[in-house]
Amino acid sequence: MRRFMSTVLLGAALLGGAMSLAGCIVVPPPRPYHQRVWIGGYWAPQHVWVAGHWGYR
Repeated sequence: MRRFMSTVLLGAALLGGAMSLAGCIVVPPPRPYHQRVWIGGYWAPQHVWVAGHWGYR
């Protein structure tokens, strides 16, 4: 049992050392999420009605 525990501890130490030498793991940030918003209808110049529609913010 003693030999098994020392083997496990040695393996954990080697794994920890290898991970510390590898540096930090960089994960790219998620793509920006554009929210859809409802743009209400409005009167444009020259009395033209522009209907409401979905747009991105």
